[in-house]
Order: sequence, then structure tokens, then C-alpha cells
Amino acid sequence: MAALENPENVLELSAISLAEIAVKATLGKLRLSAAIVRQAVADLDIRILPYTAEHAFHLFELPLHHGDPFDRQIIAQALFEKMPVVTPDENFSLYKGLKLVW
Repeated sequence: MAALENPENVLELSAISLAEIAVKATLGKLRLSAAIVRQAVADLDIRILPYTAEHAFHLFELPLHHGDPFDRQIIAQALFEKMPVVTPDENFSLYKGLKLVW
């Protein structure tokens, strides 16, 4: 993906995505440790985007096109911050104004 490989682009990962990775690892759905994820974030020079109360308040306005609570938080955060989201999930395209990269 050219957008991810362009060194001029800042790569950001939502703190919500880190929480989802941790939950899935704990449930055995992912074979990752905190150390591996932390190292990957450092190696890829990814900036972690904090999840704020303003992002959470944006959930009140978000239509229920997607039932996954992690994804809904990422969508609300991306819309509030006017940031694109990298995902193959077609449900994200249902949200007006959300820019997708895939």
C-alpha cells in the first residue's frame, strides 16, 4: 500500500486498536505479546493517537452501521480527527465523511 510506505506520511494507530490487540491476544485469537506489539510500533515509527472524551462523545452521533464496539470507537475517532482509516472492512464505507485507505 503506497500510502503506508510513503515516508512523508505519519502513521498513527488508535489507542483503541492497541486495546483490541491486547483483548484478542488474551483470548488467544492473536499470538502477540505486549513486547512484540511495542517493538513493532517502535520499528514502524507509529504514533499512538490517544482516545479522548471528545472521541467518545462523537459516538452519540454515530449511526449504528457497525456493531463492533472497537470499530465504532475507531470510526468516531477518525471522523472527529478527520483522519483516514486503513481497513478492508466494507462496513466502514457506510459512514459518511470517513476516508478509507485499502
